[in-house]
This record gives sequence, C-alpha cells and structure tokens, in this order.
Amino acid sequence: MILVIGTSGQLGNALAHRLSVRDETFTAAGRPGFDFEKPETIVTCFEATKPSLVINAAAYTAVDKAETDLKAAKAGNHTGPLALAKLCEAADVPFIHVSTDYVFDGNKGAPYLETDPTGPTGVYGTTKRDGEAAILATNAKAIILRTAWVYSAWGKNFARTMINAGRKMHILRVVADQRGTPTAAGDLADAILAIIDKIRTTGWQPEYRGIFHATSRGETTWHDFAVAIFEEAAKHGYPAPQLQPIATADWPTPTRRPPDSRLDSGKLARVFGVRLPEWKSALPDIIANLMTQDETAKMQ
Repeated sequence: MILVIGTSGQLGNALAHRLSVRDETFTAAGRPGFDFEKPETIVTCFEATKPSLVINAAAYTAVDKAETDLKAAKAGNHTGPLALAKLCEAADVPFIHVSTDYVFDGNKGAPYLETDPTGPTGVYGTTKRDGEAAILATNAKAIILRTAWVYSAWGKNFARTMINAGRKMHILRVVADQRGTPTAAGDLADAILAIIDKIRTTGWQPEYRGIFHATSRGETTWHDFAVAIFEEAAKHGYPAPQLQPIATADWPTPTRRPPDSRLDSGKLARVFGVRLPEWKSALPDIIANLMTQDETAKMQ
C-alpha cells in the first residue's frame, strides 16, 4: 500500500493518475482528513492505511504569503513532514519527500549540487530547508527530492497563469533575469515511480537515503518559458500577447526569488538510474490539455 499525501496538488494528482494506470494499491490523502496543521490527523491516517511506502507531495507553497503566515508554513513544510517521517521510521517504511530549489539563494552561478550550502532568502525556503534537516535527523528511510518550477495542466502554475493572463491582456511583462528548469509534474511523478521500482527490485540500500535533485534537463528563464508556452498555444489558434522582458527589480515581491536556481540531477541518475526528460518535451501535451479545458469551459 502506497500512501500519497497531497493529491490535490500538481504532483500528487499526477502520481494518483499514474498509480491508477499501473493498477497499484494506494491511498490518496489530503485535507480535511489529513492536515499537517492537525498532527492527530497524520497519525490517524497513517495507522488506518498501514502503508509500505509514503510519498509526501504536499507542502505550503504560497511563497509570499509565508512571510506573514509562519505558523502554517512551518507546519506544512517542517513539523508536519517531520511527524510523517517519524511514523515511517517507526514502521520501517521508505519515505519520499519533495522539497524545492528555494533552499538556495541562487547566487552560485552554476547548477547546484546536493552538497552545496543552502541559503534560503525567505520563510518558504527556510521552512523547506528546516524540514529537510529535521527529516534527515531521524533514522527514517528518507529520500528527499528537490525540484523546481513545476508545471502541468492541473492546479496553479506558471503555464496556466500565462495562458489565463494572455486572454485578458495584449502585453505581458515577464521576468527575464531568473534562470531555472521547468519540470513537468508528470515527468517528476514518473521519476518517483522509477525510484519505487528500483527499491522494490534491489531492496532498500544505504545509498538511497538522502537528498537528490530532480528536475528536467535544460534551462531557461521565465520570459523564455512564456515564449515557449505561447508558441505552443499558437498551434491551437491562440493569439499570443506581446511579451516584454523585465528585470526582477521591475516586479518586486515580498520574497526575493533565487536568480539562478538550476539544479544538477546527476546524483539521481547515478544512484537510481533516473533521468528526467528535457523540459520542453511535456509542454505540447500540457498546453493542448489547457486549450481543451478552455474550450470545454466555454461550452458549459
């Protein structure tokens, strides 16, 4: 039995879909039945499920809101996942936890390795970093996957935001001096399932424990990501807005974003034999799905 936490989000949704296709036995958990802000629900869910493996795809992800919502951010990213890790430790089952590029300040100027010092610049990144450290301080069979710029046809993400904004405005200003790697939720879900298959084949190995970077291959900026999104949308007859590249300073936010959050995923390939596809590979299907959703909404 696989327990998946956070199936209302992009990654959790993709995992649930793929597990269903594979005819896997799994339980999807989320609010209100499972809530990191209510520790008793974590225990109740775990005891009722008796999982053989747990995937935590849930988190507090409101980056700017976290600056004034510290309690909820800490529960969602630190103390809640820690409680789950402790339950996995006691039951001796693997725990796959998803983290973020925001644990870094983005000033390295090259893709980050798992061994690089962290330096979060806001509450969100700090609580995610603290959650990682707390989980690794247990003896749980923990695999922490740092990912970045997740997008899909489901939930709140940059691709959907751009498409929706483009319907309303003829000119969009998009930050062009932040660099990273968009990662399709479906590709990340496939990587997690490949990790699970490896564990099942080999049994748990000591080298599986720890932090791994898991992003798609390649890199881009938010502006060029937007260009690629609207190039795909144009294939469906969607009129592209004018995209104006701007600097981060021209779009101030409560939390400073990492200017360069590229992650080196070589360790994931070496240990598990897993490589995510190039970041653009999933974009056509995702944009086509978003266009189909739009047409369906218009007909209703």
